[in-house]
Amino acid sequence: MIDLTKKQLSKTYSISDRTIELYEQAIDDIKEQFAIYDEIREYNQLKVLSALQAERISDSHFTNSSGYGYGDIGRDSLDKVYARVFNCESALVRPHFVNGTHALGAALFGNLRPGDTMISICGTPYDTLHNVIGISDKKNIGSLREYGVNYKQIDLTSDGGFNFDKIKVELESDKSIKLVHIQRSTGYGWRKALLISDIKEIINFVKNIRPEVICFVDNCYGEFLDTQEPTDVGADLVAGSLIKNIGGGIAPTGGYIAGKEEYVTQASYRLTVPGIGGECGSTFGVMRLLYQGLFLAPQVAIEAVKGALFCARIMELAGFEVLPKYTDKRSDIIQAIKFNDKEKLINFCKGIQLGSPIDSFVQCEPWDMPGYTDQVIMAAGAFIQGSSIELSADAPIREPYIAYLQGGLTFDHAKIGILIALSKVIG
Repeated sequence: MIDLTKKQLSKTYSISDRTIELYEQAIDDIKEQFAIYDEIREYNQLKVLSALQAERISDSHFTNSSGYGYGDIGRDSLDKVYARVFNCESALVRPHFVNGTHALGAALFGNLRPGDTMISICGTPYDTLHNVIGISDKKNIGSLREYGVNYKQIDLTSDGGFNFDKIKVELESDKSIKLVHIQRSTGYGWRKALLISDIKEIINFVKNIRPEVICFVDNCYGEFLDTQEPTDVGADLVAGSLIKNIGGGIAPTGGYIAGKEEYVTQASYRLTVPGIGGECGSTFGVMRLLYQGLFLAPQVAIEAVKGALFCARIMELAGFEVLPKYTDKRSDIIQAIKFNDKEKLINFCKGIQLGSPIDSFVQCEPWDMPGYTDQVIMAAGAFIQGSSIELSADAPIREPYIAYLQGGLTFDHAKIGILIALSKVIG
């Protein structure tokens, strides 16, 4: 770090000399890892570029439809671009999805019927899906369970692997199982994200037993971190959020569903209604942002991963347990830090907020956030509200007090925010 930057950090944010020392060691340790992810970024940039070119995208696709939105070529062509990127039959990309949970929910409600069973084979799904499935402590009004869809769950093994024996028993004994839910990201857990090779292995395992079962991957936080996506290795359906990796920090809202045409169509009937599906829906002038965000996404996703790598190493050097380690291969942009201390957790998140470009002057506090059973603290000073491809950190206020950091449109910003947060913790 050049002396001028050190002085500026010390003057503006009171970053300690100890924190700067840890920074310099961490940066030196992670250089080789950066080179690996630069190759992935370049490959995926080529993939996105070729998809845009193959669909002959021009500025005429930056449409501004209203009303029903019939014949919106920008909307319909973006679906085709996504299908090419995901190497699958069909995609549904819409600003009408309010978040990733909405996209996931549409995929589940669209493809499950009363009497069907959904089985999660990665343990408990992400918190916001609990109300969708009907496994929360609330009344579960409108959930899959209320509509007669059953739910089963198989936890991962102690080393974070799939419990193949139990999965086999369930698939063979329960013919009502229609959909296997696979969560790529760690979510609010203490495990590594699933690698594409892990996803390929489990999909092959499921299909060898029950080929008709839908293999559905929650792809949130995972796009463009490998040279393949889950649909390249057999996933029937994937879903995610445009204000995470694949929106490139440009998409103002929205989500996507991609995979086999029959399953995407069924999901589209839940986004709108049967008989209309994806053929309606005006786009309010956001199409250029969705295209441009996709184009930037390979670069932005890797910048976020570099921030996570840096966070892993510097927090480890500071004496905290982290997952994944900086040397681990990654499949999402999330970095978990275990504090074992409520105040340290809160101070870390407050430090990330202080380092944000927006709302840096406010202090985040734990609160009863919609969709969560525990209070949550969320540091998110973002240009787009709730955008977790921008530098953010959040945590449920429960033991062992784990913070989950993600995002960073640029690595330079991510490392500055992390330095401020660490300084708030260790002084």
